[in-house]
Amino acid sequence: MVAAAPTVQKRLTIQVEDIAPTTTTIRSLDWDRDRFDIEFGLQNGTTYNSFIIRGEKVALVDTSHAKFRQLYLDALTGQIDPATIDYIVISHTEPDHSGLVADVLALAPQATVVGAKVAIAFLEDLVHRPFERIQVKNGDTLDLGKGHRLEFISAPNLHWPDTIFTYDHQSQILFTCDAFGMHFCSEATYDENLEVIAPDFRFYYECLMAPNARSVLSAMKRMDALPEVRTVATGHGPLLRHNVTELTGRYRRWSQEKSQSETLVALFYMSDYGYSDRLSQAIAHGITKTDITVEMMDLRSADPQEVNELVGRATGLVIGMPPSQGNPTAQAAIGTILAAVKDKQTVGLFESYGGDDEPIDTLATRFQDLELRAAFTPIRIKDTPHETTYQLCEEAGVDLGQLLSQSKKLKKIKALDADLQKALGRLSSGLYIITAKKGELTGAMVASWVAQASFQPLGFTVSVAKDRAIESLMQVGDRFVLNVLEEGNYSDLMKHFLKRFPPGADRFAGVRTRPATNGSPLLGDALAYLECIVTSRMEVSDHWVVYCTVQDGKVSDPDAVTAIHHRKVGTYY
Repeated sequence: MVAAAPTVQKRLTIQVEDIAPTTTTIRSLDWDRDRFDIEFGLQNGTTYNSFIIRGEKVALVDTSHAKFRQLYLDALTGQIDPATIDYIVISHTEPDHSGLVADVLALAPQATVVGAKVAIAFLEDLVHRPFERIQVKNGDTLDLGKGHRLEFISAPNLHWPDTIFTYDHQSQILFTCDAFGMHFCSEATYDENLEVIAPDFRFYYECLMAPNARSVLSAMKRMDALPEVRTVATGHGPLLRHNVTELTGRYRRWSQEKSQSETLVALFYMSDYGYSDRLSQAIAHGITKTDITVEMMDLRSADPQEVNELVGRATGLVIGMPPSQGNPTAQAAIGTILAAVKDKQTVGLFESYGGDDEPIDTLATRFQDLELRAAFTPIRIKDTPHETTYQLCEEAGVDLGQLLSQSKKLKKIKALDADLQKALGRLSSGLYIITAKKGELTGAMVASWVAQASFQPLGFTVSVAKDRAIESLMQVGDRFVLNVLEEGNYSDLMKHFLKRFPPGADRFAGVRTRPATNGSPLLGDALAYLECIVTSRMEVSDHWVVYCTVQDGKVSDPDAVTAIHHRKVGTYY
């Protein structure tokens, strides 16, 4: 009889600390969480941050994830008598921040819930009990006394449609929920070590905020009207106090860069239906990797005029199927989209896995009849979405972005000096195939921009285009294999891995492989391999330069030589 594998206990702890004389944070530390939404393979866990503000009246800003129920409630009641809580401010209704609102209301039924109009409507479906409420909009204030005047900033789509920021004029703390956060779990309450947190800060932005870059800029424009912000109290990770100007400045710069594209994709989804929000975020992340701007709109609360205007500006459309019944606003929005589409637009459709999705074939046929180009094969989801589902969605988004940016890239290439292109092309390089596996996810990429970079430790760099699907598997801490191709014996492998794979396709079908020590596929016909771990990344325009340290390696034939890649021009692969 084989003994069952022991259950691994995930580490969940609570940290309570005063961040101002009358303001306390309760940080729920989720040390071992290794995946969050669409981000694959979190390296450093995450936190869920909640805050107590004590004036003459008391406000609780956000709660925590349901997995922390008892730990969080014990910490909350250890800090304050629930009967004295006057307000519960809801930054947005995503469960990792509002998962315990019903529990807090059970302890504090007198409390008034404060949130955006959309958030209050969402909470009615979550709490299932009457509660006092105040709907707030941009610029509204709430006076707690003793100088604690809370001012609310509308920040929709960061990254839910109901998001608000809250600024306390007394402590000069700005509570931002998801914005400016990161999935980084440590006992450090603040951002003292910028170098350590920077990769997670950027990765978080790319996954959650980049698809809403225009919304980021709109929210930051409203932030500019505030007095000094001394602390940014984020919903995840350390609070920003030591590097507020630097890190908020990075958000502004990144978002301006993301918004510069003349090409726009309008992505319609339903934030509270099935897995529509998660799937749409994955598709949007893939699109933004190609430097195409995305604007997301929630079908549940879509205004017909705004839908019509957005479709009119868009080059591409992506639609998550809403429920077939029960939401007239969403149904009306679909009708508005159909009436507003124009020639030469590109369209992609995906199911939301909500149990009662509008039939995808009916809508696909309508768009086909209108002679619109399909961005990707409609994504049909028959089981609960998992890692490979989100990978499929991201790859579909990349395909759409590449399709829309093709002509722009060709114009740039043609505009360059011909002699310069030829001179740059004389930089020769080897031929390699990168293979990676993380959880259920696998990826592969032909690489030639590879160079040894250090002796101690042994390390090399590889340049990866931002719009490559495998880029998501090459974050700091990820492991992969560099397969070295052999001169005179590489054509079959090159032919296989250079072909265009449809989203979600198995890139290793028909290829002889075996698992490396780090789990990534080793190619049986490679001349040599190096197992490595990503140590750091540097952004250079349209590529990431990834520095890796080598952990293992082997050569199959000591007398063979590496295949060499010679290009005629240096402006494309």
